[in-house]
Amino acid sequence: MTRGVDSGYAWFRLSISLAMMTLGASGMYAIVVALPEVQQEFGVARGDASMPYMLALAGFGLGGVLMGRLSDRYGVFPPVVLGAFMLCAGFVAAAFSPNLLVFAIVHGVLIGLLGSSASFSPLIADISFWFLRRRGIAVALCASGNYLGGTVWPPIVQMLIGAVGWREAYLWIGAACLLTMLPLALLLRAPRPTAGAAPARAAQDTGVPVQPQAPAAPAAHAGELALGMPARSLLALLCVAGVACCVAMTMPQVHIVAYCVDLGYGPARGAEMMSLMFGFGIVSRLIYGVICDRIGGLRTLLLSSSLQAVALALFIPYDSLVSLYVVSILFGLFQGGIVPSYAIVVREYFSPALAGVRVGMVLTSTLIGMAFGGWLTGVIFDLTGSYDAAFFNGIVWNLANIAIVLWLLRRARTMGLLRPALG
Repeated sequence: MTRGVDSGYAWFRLSISLAMMTLGASGMYAIVVALPEVQQEFGVARGDASMPYMLALAGFGLGGVLMGRLSDRYGVFPPVVLGAFMLCAGFVAAAFSPNLLVFAIVHGVLIGLLGSSASFSPLIADISFWFLRRRGIAVALCASGNYLGGTVWPPIVQMLIGAVGWREAYLWIGAACLLTMLPLALLLRAPRPTAGAAPARAAQDTGVPVQPQAPAAPAAHAGELALGMPARSLLALLCVAGVACCVAMTMPQVHIVAYCVDLGYGPARGAEMMSLMFGFGIVSRLIYGVICDRIGGLRTLLLSSSLQAVALALFIPYDSLVSLYVVSILFGLFQGGIVPSYAIVVREYFSPALAGVRVGMVLTSTLIGMAFGGWLTGVIFDLTGSYDAAFFNGIVWNLANIAIVLWLLRRARTMGLLRPALG
């Protein structure tokens, strides 16, 4: 099989990356389903019970930068092998945690920092090098693994917890991850294609005006420009935008199970809503991937972020069981284009030499936003006794994200660097 850009092997590699990301997503979603049981067993408040998720997401994000740097230097194979072992070790250690502090630290270090992080941003950055004509849909498909994990893991975890308790459920999940992720990792040993001719070909295939690229030498990156500003400044803006959009995103994704328990619908209904949310999020990411190939990353980011704000607002007046199912579906459909769009923006406006670490940094900011938002939502609930204020908080953060993206769009249009919409 030819191992080139846009080849059959590239699509095969995409399918393996999708499976790896789905399995690695267990580190994000197991704790969300287990949250009510963990809170009850350790006898803590909702905000305290949200700490393991916050640390897992923070570790997941910071680990994305570490794993991205490793993949830039050694390829994606070593990080994903390390991640498989650490994810298994984390689930096993969490199962034997004697208190909430140990449980939270294990989630932050083993499951987040060294485990699940290897199955997210390094895989997205890697797959972006294997496609040019269909880079948007390829990145969206790869990123869908995170949502596919959000679709399949909650009911599995809920079933295991109901059958054997959350501690033994964690043991089963850890073993399953190790036994499946290691064989898949062996299929990702091929080095990524060189990026020498990529800018010119990308301009020809997609119509994106290509900026002058900085040389590959490390010393040159200090003076690199992106959108007419220092590359570090644009990267910082994208990171702030990533935090803002994902503080908003985290309320339904992290607390929907607890929200349903508080409303009297039970944890099983919440797990079903989470599965619907992420299931339709997969459909959403594929749709946004096609859109992104036509209008570019910045416009797609603005569209998805704006629609996410609409969905968040719908959660406030509608809390009946049927309404929550419907709004969960809409939320999944609306916000799926946000995270993949950041990776596309990085690949459109930055030099490819540090793609792994830069994609990792921006995606890390989204995960830090989710980690902070998950904890903040729990604190707001403890202070107010209701999730209404948390939804309003999310909308405010979402509006901040929209403002940043609008400013970047105006700057790109002014400089003639905005991708023309394809007819």
